[in-house]
Amino acid sequence: MPKFFIKKDMKLDILAMGAHPDDMELGCGGTLAKMISQGKKVGIIDLTRGEMGTRGTAETRIQESAEVSRILGISVRENLQFRDGFLINDEKHQLEIVKIIRKYQPDILITNAVEDRHPDHGRVAKLVYDSQFLSGLRKVETSVNGVLQQVWRPKHLFHCIQWNETKPDFVIDISDFIKVKVEACLAYKTQFYDEKSTEPMTLIATQNFAKSIIYRAENLGRLVGCEAGEGFTSPKWIGLKDFENFI
Repeated sequence: MPKFFIKKDMKLDILAMGAHPDDMELGCGGTLAKMISQGKKVGIIDLTRGEMGTRGTAETRIQESAEVSRILGISVRENLQFRDGFLINDEKHQLEIVKIIRKYQPDILITNAVEDRHPDHGRVAKLVYDSQFLSGLRKVETSVNGVLQQVWRPKHLFHCIQWNETKPDFVIDISDFIKVKVEACLAYKTQFYDEKSTEPMTLIATQNFAKSIIYRAENLGRLVGCEAGEGFTSPKWIGLKDFENFI
């Protein structure tokens, strides 16, 4: 099955890399929409097709991802077709991630939660962390179509918050973008609440989970003084140049 929703190569401001289609929409869809509204170039890389999911198929997930990319205004989307449920943090997978990072040269890289209910999330968090470090080493050589790639390491790597109630290191105000986040998430119609669905029930297909997209964002917003927010963790300390842009 080919990769999908690919536009021409370009340097991205932000690249979000998730284990499954819908991971990044749920974790940071509002932030991505907000950055796109500010003129930032944003891409999403899905590492698997989500083929092990109880509901839907790899094909329906890809169709839904294309629609979600349209809703958010994503510039680039690719699917690396790694094996869902059996991801391995090894040299082969690391080098594929390195190639993607060097291809799009993002300043900010966002990925899965470090620890989460789904084991793929934590595995991908470590895989992406290791890969972005390797991507900055000149002696790690990668090439595409015989052309040697330029060394590149993002300025920042952040992990979004997913199922677990992880304490964030910072929260992005998405008050004006919660509606588009919900629209994007629920566009994965096979995965989330649909009263007409005849597929097996799962934890993320409940009405409560659909509501949680809003109430969890509202709670993070309440804690920092805005209507809705998305939380992130950082593997390193975050430095500020000044006191501008605080909520």
